[in-house]
Amino acid sequence: MTDDRERADAVYSALLARAGESWVQPRKERTARLLELLDDPQKTYRVVHLTGTNGKTSTARMIESLVRAHGLRTGLFTSPHLERFTERIMIDGAPIADAAVADAWEEIEPFVGMVDAELAAAGEAALTFFELLTVLAFVAAADAPVDVLVLEVGMGGSWDSTNTADGDVAVFAPIDLDHADRLGDTVEKIADVKAGIIKDGAAVVSARQLPAVDAVLRRAAARHGASIAFEGQDFALVEQRLAVGGQQITIRGLAGEYREEYLPLYGAHQGFNAALAVAAVESLIGGAERAIPGDILAEGLQGATSPGRLQLLGIAPTVVVDAAHNPHGARALAQALKESFDFDEWGIVLGVLKDKDAVGIIAALAPSAAQVFVTVPGSDRAADAEGLADLVERAGVLVTVHPSLADAADAAREWAAGADRRAVAIAGSVVLAGEAIALAEEEDWKAGWRA
Repeated sequence: MTDDRERADAVYSALLARAGESWVQPRKERTARLLELLDDPQKTYRVVHLTGTNGKTSTARMIESLVRAHGLRTGLFTSPHLERFTERIMIDGAPIADAAVADAWEEIEPFVGMVDAELAAAGEAALTFFELLTVLAFVAAADAPVDVLVLEVGMGGSWDSTNTADGDVAVFAPIDLDHADRLGDTVEKIADVKAGIIKDGAAVVSARQLPAVDAVLRRAAARHGASIAFEGQDFALVEQRLAVGGQQITIRGLAGEYREEYLPLYGAHQGFNAALAVAAVESLIGGAERAIPGDILAEGLQGATSPGRLQLLGIAPTVVVDAAHNPHGARALAQALKESFDFDEWGIVLGVLKDKDAVGIIAALAPSAAQVFVTVPGSDRAADAEGLADLVERAGVLVTVHPSLADAADAAREWAAGADRRAVAIAGSVVLAGEAIALAEEEDWKAGWRA
């Protein structure tokens, strides 16, 4: 009999044979048709739906942890993955079992052929990687079964495949310019697409937004008869201070105040993500009438993780990794390096995909960098290292070019080990972050530098 891991890997191979994640069209009808044939599994549980430019995954993981702490069975769908695709579908806080994902695919596959045939007859391309992955997540969550699915959009909102689910709570992380070629060239246009996840009668919670974005979200909520609450007005991060391994935060929620709670994540932005997560869970379980009990809140926040987001990979020298794949994320990383750590110099290992704003990412990170070690993520979408190095030089930072992450990381760690109060940050791409996590585990960076 075929091993379960081999069965799951075969599912991923079948998905990869489809049009990839960079192939995105503004439509969800194809996904809806497949779900209809499967009796709409996405309607069998409650849904918390998240969109935004940065912070979606971290916030989603905190929401899932808080919901699970209530004793509810949870699903979590996020993207992209760092090391293995099963990370994208979490059941009760763990990546979906290989057998479960393979069984779900066997359930779906016959209907995939039917929809592909219908599309071909209409002169349309077959279902894509992300459309099928979304359906796979919905089916797996129904099969588990889960009580609540925390669902992160792939891109945008209104026409994203995930928007075939009806979110009881719509959550908006900070919205900024990103994917302008697909979503629009102004924040208002992008916000309008993202506001498409708001459903009739839903509860909406949002991070603090630019005034133009705020207005778009308020109009969309009013059209759907949805309540809406904003960070800074209706709930807030009241206080945060550094603590060993993370931070102590005080949150004024929609239903209560939560004082001196421990969050095992670095960065001021993670405190704001936590406030947004708390408001989302309050909205799910009862809104302004029902606060989260203290023991449940503590368990949920303390159990929160955010792989690839200011994650500690090594000691002696210190190495952290952060995806930081757009200017907004890079600015948050730069702020966290200054406020959450006590080092004089940072070496930045940088690899960026060519469809990203490399100039904006470098501009955000350059003030924090004593030296940049440019490399290439393991993707056919990777930006040219030499061209990236030229941009770093123009920003006035010392730069070297390395053919692989392993070479760049070795050079950066050796640089950091050569003087006191130096550390390394690996950033610029989710793909690079995943490779860094795997490399750190393989070479055991937490054992310290062995020159």
